[in-house]
Amino acid sequence: MAYPLSAYIALRYSTAGKHNSFVAFINRFSVAGIALGLMSLIIVLSVMNGFEAQLRQRILGIVPQVVAHNASVDDVLQLPLTEVRAASPFREAEGLVQSRQALRGVQLQGVDPATMAKHSIVSDYMLDGNFERLEEIKFGAIISRALAQELSVNVGDQIRVMAAGASVYTPFGRMPSQRLVTIAALFNLGSQLDDKVIYLRLDDLTRLLRKPKDSPADVRLFLNNAFNYQGVVAELEQAGYSTSNWRSRQGPLFDAVKMEKNMMFLMLLLIIAVAAFNIVSALVMVVSEKSGDIAILLSQGMTVATVRAIFMLNGIFNGLKGALIGAVLGILAVVYINDILELLGIYLALSADGPGLPIDIQWHQVVWVTLFSLGLCLLASWYPAQRAMKVQPAKVLQQES
Repeated sequence: MAYPLSAYIALRYSTAGKHNSFVAFINRFSVAGIALGLMSLIIVLSVMNGFEAQLRQRILGIVPQVVAHNASVDDVLQLPLTEVRAASPFREAEGLVQSRQALRGVQLQGVDPATMAKHSIVSDYMLDGNFERLEEIKFGAIISRALAQELSVNVGDQIRVMAAGASVYTPFGRMPSQRLVTIAALFNLGSQLDDKVIYLRLDDLTRLLRKPKDSPADVRLFLNNAFNYQGVVAELEQAGYSTSNWRSRQGPLFDAVKMEKNMMFLMLLLIIAVAAFNIVSALVMVVSEKSGDIAILLSQGMTVATVRAIFMLNGIFNGLKGALIGAVLGILAVVYINDILELLGIYLALSADGPGLPIDIQWHQVVWVTLFSLGLCLLASWYPAQRAMKVQPAKVLQQES
């Protein structure tokens, strides 16, 4: 029966302070600090998760996830690659694209239109046309809306594509291999790589590069999860294939985003820690204010362990109030953050699905940071509880008499 009694007294003390307004203020300030810190942490984590997911979707939708060089699709698919959901022949080269208004450097990707239409995320973000049109148009190309705006062209217009590393002899000397291509479709992923890639049919790019039609190409692999590329690469290299993957191209960008997310997470955890340790001040004052009560309880036979439990539970009650308020407000703020921004007249277009911020609530993170906040409150309650145990009943009662 000791703990129910200690819990009852702790609950009374946690709402105490009516006779001491300063103690009440410290109590409320610590609860508010934990709530605000936890709410901010949930909002920041959810927004950063959304940014990371969109970055993963946009960048890895354009960059080949894994490429096996000088391989065939049939040979690669015979390997035990459980993470691979599709494979297609692939060729890549650097080049230039020219219109009447502009000249831009791009990456030329020779692809299989049927596989891209089925397995590439780019096909979900087509504005006009589709990958199948590459089969219908001789020397057709798919470019992004951003590149189309830079070149001042649209679907049906022609642009000149020049391939680096391939050349032909002309009366004017050696010239880069080039060809007029027709824009078959436009896409818009909203990534920083949109205007740096042009999709061509594999056979068309092979001819542009002046390679024999039966020359070996590479194999582009589409993974269920691009971040599980290590096992696929290891299996391919064990089979004797040389490989390249998205990590070698865009790894530093993802590392920078992850570091930024971790630093913001750490800073907000420190804010919660400062708020949690405000509980130390509040409980030390409560111990000083309630020293007479403690002395009476000890003289009536209450054990020092029960006294310690009272003040440990007092701190936990304050932490629990702050954590619950912060978690509820944080979740509500995340759910309605775009509505709130719109109401305040702040218009952001950072989401691929339209205006607003990208949001991704990961519930295990919410549970973890809430439990961490409670753990800090429990730790902060230890010193005041130990101090309450050292109260000497005879000395305190003598002073009050």
